[in-house]
Amino acid sequence: MDYSTKKKMEETEETIPIWKVWKRRRYIISLLGFLGFLNIYTMRVTLSIAIVAMTENKTVTLENGTITHVQEFSWNNRQTGLLLSSFFYGYITTQILGGFLAERFGGRKFYGLGILCTAILTLLSPICAKQGFTALLIVRIVEGVLEGVTYPSMLAVWARWAPPLERSRLANFAISGAYMGTVIGMTIGGVLTDYFGWESVFYVFGTVAIVWFLCWWFIVAESPSLDPHISKRELDYILGSLNKENDTLRDVKHPWGKILTSWAVWAIIIAHFAENWGFYTLLTQLPTFMKTVLNFDLSSGGFLSSLPYLCMSICTAMSGVLADTCLEKKYLTITQVRKIFNCSAFLGQTIFMLAAGFLLSPVGSTIFLTLAVGFGGFAWSGFGVNYLDIGPSHASVIVGISNTFSTLPGIISPTLTGFIVKHNTVAEWRNVFYISAGVYLFGCVTYGFLASGNLQKWSWDYKTQQKRPTGIENKSYSPDNFKCDQKS
Repeated sequence: MDYSTKKKMEETEETIPIWKVWKRRRYIISLLGFLGFLNIYTMRVTLSIAIVAMTENKTVTLENGTITHVQEFSWNNRQTGLLLSSFFYGYITTQILGGFLAERFGGRKFYGLGILCTAILTLLSPICAKQGFTALLIVRIVEGVLEGVTYPSMLAVWARWAPPLERSRLANFAISGAYMGTVIGMTIGGVLTDYFGWESVFYVFGTVAIVWFLCWWFIVAESPSLDPHISKRELDYILGSLNKENDTLRDVKHPWGKILTSWAVWAIIIAHFAENWGFYTLLTQLPTFMKTVLNFDLSSGGFLSSLPYLCMSICTAMSGVLADTCLEKKYLTITQVRKIFNCSAFLGQTIFMLAAGFLLSPVGSTIFLTLAVGFGGFAWSGFGVNYLDIGPSHASVIVGISNTFSTLPGIISPTLTGFIVKHNTVAEWRNVFYISAGVYLFGCVTYGFLASGNLQKWSWDYKTQQKRPTGIENKSYSPDNFKCDQKS
């Protein structure tokens, strides 16, 4: 297929109005992927919301008329920090395995089943909490193990479904569901906790996720060629843009040594680590900070804690469209798009996190923390889709490696915060924000020097008869007429 044929195919496919989502199967997948990540993160923040109510002092009148204050769960800051980070102890163990399994057996299966298992364990969490600290700790760890396959699995889905010029918008719209899920989790979770008790958060979000699983399982196909409802026009467009005759599952041989010694891969890993440090710090600690330092009640604190993630959800989806537009119009090369979006986001996050730590006032902290988290949405058009640029056939495995390292902040950050914040003073919280700002700055500098948007030489795998791209994808996708890094 020559370039003119490819362009004609794109133009024909584009005659379908963009608002007719149901006519384009890849858009339906992006929407369901969005809702999947939304469910993942509503369930992930349940404990962050509930633990405030679970451990707060409540006024109780005893039978003899004595008024006293009791806690339903007498956990100290170190124990709550361990509970909040325990999910990530399990989550880190299945990232690479999840990428491998998704590449070999299909991302659709593992994305759906990972969320289903998380939903079941979420429903069991209140029962386990009442059994004791250890029981809840174990459930959270197992929940992390089973959910760890979801993100690499979604990358495996996009490796088969996303045309190169739509990678940013499709993948970013789906991942923006994670931040919208955080918004819904923190907002509705706070209301549910106030009116129906902390247990209701687990029951409501767990049930909704099971309903989502049924929709995903019966609507989404593993690949375009296996979808009985896809139009021939869309099928030809996707396969043609990916330069494939078919998209059936293959036994891909991964060049592990070259992947692990690639600067382009390490740029992604470091950027992902930096973004997750600030994200997980606030995801697990913001409700507590809002209540103990800024003195907001649980409902108000839940709403205000959700504002940063609402901003991030919007920025993530918007940045995907902007990034793809820059590529389509050939304003920038792929490498330039990835670096500009990523480094601009990190630099902005550094500045706003420093400002939040300096002010520590109800209005100032809310504004600057909202901007600090929101700007992270633009980084997802940098490192977040960079896997598909440098090695599309190995994307799910690379993201598994990256997510393994980027899960460490989920373990380290809440625990470190528990050691730093012993008395909930302004000075203690200021140090937490300053550390996050420093990590963002490190990620900005590193990605700016090491990142690449070019297909890496090690991504050509003759053992699977994968051909080096010959020009179809190159002319339409790469504004610099396709470059390939020879050394990486």
